[in-house]
Parts: sequence; C-alpha cells; structure tokens
Amino acid sequence: MLRTVAAVLIDEVAPFEFGVVCEVFGIDRTEDGVPPFDFRVCGERPGEPLSMSVGAQVIPRYGLDALEGADLVAIPAFTIRDGYPPAVLDAVRAASARGATLLTVCSGAFLLGATGLLDGRRCTTHWRHAAEFAERFPEAKLDPDVLFVDEGDIITSAGTAAGIDACLHLVRRELGSGPATAIARRMVVPPQRDGGQRQYIAVPIPERDADSLEPLLAWMLDTLETDHSVASLARRAQLSSRTLARRFAAETGTTPQRWLSTQRVAHARRLLEESSLGIDEIARACGFGTAALLRHHFRRTVGITPMDYRRTFAHR
Repeated sequence: MLRTVAAVLIDEVAPFEFGVVCEVFGIDRTEDGVPPFDFRVCGERPGEPLSMSVGAQVIPRYGLDALEGADLVAIPAFTIRDGYPPAVLDAVRAASARGATLLTVCSGAFLLGATGLLDGRRCTTHWRHAAEFAERFPEAKLDPDVLFVDEGDIITSAGTAAGIDACLHLVRRELGSGPATAIARRMVVPPQRDGGQRQYIAVPIPERDADSLEPLLAWMLDTLETDHSVASLARRAQLSSRTLARRFAAETGTTPQRWLSTQRVAHARRLLEESSLGIDEIARACGFGTAALLRHHFRRTVGITPMDYRRTFAHR
C-alpha cells in the first residue's frame, strides 16, 4: 500500500518537477476520496536551504533518515552535474534494498543511474538528455520514446509533464483508478495520456555532409504529394538507382523512401496543427494517398494517431 512518500532533493532542483510530486502526493485530497499520504521533503541537511534552478530556494524539513519506512522515494529533476552527494546515493540504495519503490522525474534519472540501480533495467528520461544519459550509463536500457517506464520497483519518467503521467500511473497502480482520476481532475489534467515523447520532438530535415543531392531533396520536399519511386528519383538526378541509393544513404543516413516518409509525416504534423483539412485531404496532400496509410506511418513515427495529435497540438 502507498502511504509514505519521501521526496529527495539536492541543489539546483527544478521547481516544476518538484511541484508535480508535491501536487500528487503532498496535498490532502481526502475530501475527494484519496487516501492521505505521509509526505516528507528530505535533504542531506534538514533545515538548510537548497538552491532551485530558477534562483529561488527550498528548505527540506526532513533528513535522509526519513527515507526509512517510505513506500515511495521520489527524485525530481535538477541541473545535471558530474557527481551526486554520496550520502544521497547511499540513502536511495538503502531505500531500494528495503523494498521502497523509486520514481524519477526527467533528469532525476541521472541520480538514480549514478546509484547503479538502473543497470540492466528499462528506463527513460527527457529526450534532450537521452544521448548523454546513454553515454554515462551504458548498462541501463534507455527507451527515449516513452512518457514513462514502469519496472515494478522503479518508475522513470520523461520531461516535465510526463512526471504527472508517471505519478498518476503509480497512484492508479497502487490505489485504483478512483483516486488517480480524482487527483487528475483537481489538477485539470488527463488521467492518462497516449503516445510517447516522439510526438513532442521536432523532426528536422536530416543534416547532410555533402550537397550533391540538395536540389533533388528540395524538389522532393516541394512535391511530397507525388508518388516518387527510387527509379524516378534516379532519373531526375541523372544517376543509376544503385548510385542514388548509395549517395542518399551517405548524405541523409537513410533510404529515399524512409526519408520521404519522415518528411511526409512532418508535413502532416504541420497540417494537423495549422489547418482544418480532413484526414483524407491531409493524406493526399502529404503523398500517403489514403487515410489508412497516413495513420500507419504517423503512428509508427510519432507514436499516436493523427486525430490524437490534432486534439493535443492544433492551433485554436
């Protein structure tokens, strides 16, 4: 049962991510049918201020000994640094050994990674930090596409609002959908979101080391609605199909058809955000031809359906 929650803070803590943990576990919502939590804000030196990433301060009321008996140890985001306080790492390891569930929000995964507890475990963090995280913790099984990963005793979440998803998921898992929905309603957020981080990542045109295909790529972008084949592209570039494929891979890192599909999905995203065109019209304008084909490629690339994407990102 989820009763005692300890939030562990270090210097340069991020206020939003810390606030997410406070909103879900630190506010008395018993009048809404949510069981009360014993919520503890913990630091290495209780009563001493810790800096926040926005120039403010926060003072933990409890020391690291308050992690003892905690059902959940939450680690919010903070400014990434080379090393982490050894006493904090030891306290988190000890809490895990006692059977506590560990939850991180955004860059909090870096502290958990430094404990070694993520070695061999699936996890996630903010997509902007994914490469650095993978380099620092090669034994961890990073999935940068998802909003959160539930490994049972360890839950890691992606950037900012994904921490809300992870916290509500944990409440739902431990206490049921009623308390999770009640908290979400008070926070005015969806009880559960679909998709992953891919829907929030801009998809730029891949960088190229050479410019020999630049005119062809520009023409392809201008004619996305056209049914391009490798043979027709090779004829336009005045190359053999084999030579085109080799140069395309060298300059874009992928095949002509995959590059086209990525750019068509990117164009579909823009139309879903900025236009009132129907899905069939968008499919034709992007070169997919049918709504079914658009949905297939869109979901594979972005992680959610075109309609779900439009509901979230359309300009009102």
